[in-house]
Order: sequence, then C-alpha cells, then structure tokens
Amino acid sequence: MENTAKIYVAGHRGLIGSAIERRLRVHGFNNLIYADHAALELTDDAQVNRFFDEHRPEYVVLAAGRVGGIVENQSFPADFIHINLAIQLNLLRVAHRHGVRKLILFASSCMYPRECPQPMAEDALLTGRPEPTSLAYAISKLAGMQMCLAYNQQYGVQRFIPVIPNSAFGPNDNFDPYSGHVLSSLIRRFHEAKSSGAVEVVLWGSGAPRREFVHADDIAEACIRLLTRDTTTLPLPVNIGTGTDYSIQQLAVLIARVIGFEGQIVWDHSKPDGAPCKLLDSSRMRTFGWNPSVDFEQGVKQTYQWYLDHVLQTEKSA
Repeated sequence: MENTAKIYVAGHRGLIGSAIERRLRVHGFNNLIYADHAALELTDDAQVNRFFDEHRPEYVVLAAGRVGGIVENQSFPADFIHINLAIQLNLLRVAHRHGVRKLILFASSCMYPRECPQPMAEDALLTGRPEPTSLAYAISKLAGMQMCLAYNQQYGVQRFIPVIPNSAFGPNDNFDPYSGHVLSSLIRRFHEAKSSGAVEVVLWGSGAPRREFVHADDIAEACIRLLTRDTTTLPLPVNIGTGTDYSIQQLAVLIARVIGFEGQIVWDHSKPDGAPCKLLDSSRMRTFGWNPSVDFEQGVKQTYQWYLDHVLQTEKSA
C-alpha cells in the first residue's frame, strides 16, 4: 500500500477507529477520508453509495457499529443486530462495486461459543452457541465475517479481511458505567467512588469470569500490517489478542489501585457474569509478524489519564 493511498476509516471517532487513524498517520499515511454520523448514515444504502461515488476510497477500515456492554446488549438487542447488519451489508456491497483493494471488518470475540476450549482458535467458530447476553450482537458479527468470506470465495480474490480483536481499551473509549465495556466502565465507577468518598463499590456478578484486554493501538498496528502486507494466503478470520487474560476481580483490584480507591469491592451475585472465559488464540496474527507492545498496567494508567484529561474536562466545561 503506497503512502498516498486513499483510506476510508469508518468510525474514526470511536475507540478502534481513532487508534487506526492515529497509527496510520504515524506510518506516513495522510490521505485519509472519513465522515461523522451527522454527515453519513452508514445504515442508509443511498448515502453510502453517494459517499463512495464521490470519494472513491482504495482501502476501507470498517470500525463503525453499535457496541456496548452487558446492560446495553440486553436492553437493545434489536438495535444491535439491525444496525450492525445494515452497516456491514451496505459497506461490503459498495466496497465490492467500487473495487476496493482491501477492506478490514471488525468482528468480535462474542462470536465464539460460550463454552469453548481456551484459548479460542478461529476454527472453533460456529461449533456452539454464543453467550446469550450478547447473542444478537454476536449473530450480526458472525454474519459480517461470513459476508467477507463469501465475497472472497465467490469472486476469487481475498480482499475482505475479518479480524476478531478481544476486549479493546484506550483513548476514546466509552466510559459510561451502563453502556460501556467493563474496563472503561470500571475506571469511571472507581474514580467517582474515590471522588465522593464512597466506602464501597458494588459490581455485577462474581468477578470470576476472565477477559483478555488489547490496547487499541496494538489492534491498529495489527490492522496496518494486514493492509500493507500480502494477505492472499492468510487463513481468515484472524484473532487479535495478547495471550494473557485476567479475572474481572483482578481487573477491578488493578483499576482501584491505579485510581487510588481504598474502599471495599462488593460483588452482586444476582447479576449475570457473561461468558466464563474469552482468551483468543492469536497464533495466526503472530505468525504474520505482529506482536502486542503495550504493557497492560501502563495501558490502564494511560487510559485513566486520558479519561481525566478529556472526559472529565469536557463534562466540567459543559
């Protein structure tokens, strides 16, 4: 991929999309195009077609979609499946029509069976039922992944690359305690508890489930490698993970320590845990030459500092 290549990053203001934009610029790719939600509704086929007719991107990174934690998934399953399916259908169809050279689509580790051998290899997909609390989202992402593979198969060119990152975190994450994912939500919960002088923080579930966390910059670097290298023989889809997981209890203790919260952590066992384990086998991506570089605890500290500098400052000035 030449440095002058025109690259469309869909979802450039989100956690992963913003990281991809940052890292592309670090690598010297500056011919980037994007549009926020007000300018382009990705669920609208006509708008997507007009956008591609006007801008004609050569490469596409599809990081846009409806995402959220357990509460959001349980509250809005119809939105999760409809919005993600519509975006994927529109973007893949128009990318094919315009002859896009490569497209990266973000799938999800939620697609794996709830009860799955650990670490989860790509071949385990569709061998069992995904976690029920995020089933609608998982089905939409399975469909997106399969659409990529179907286009590649039917037209004989491996241009659409579905990737499966594990739980992402970093700058531009969603820190809402109800709609965000676990790490960013806990940062806000513990910060507010410390600020208010609370003696305890009550968290959902048992704290026993284990999760693997990947900094958004590491995910972006993996995607840039996929965009810039020959992927014609790479088995698809591709997991992106660090190879290390943590229990939610360990995560909570780490975040409490980073923030300086000294109260008690209480677990509400009446609430759901979600999938018990979600550790990915990322050997395909490592064989392709990628390895994560962001230390987990340092990444959490940097993410907390970003929360202080951006989210809190914005809220205070509003």
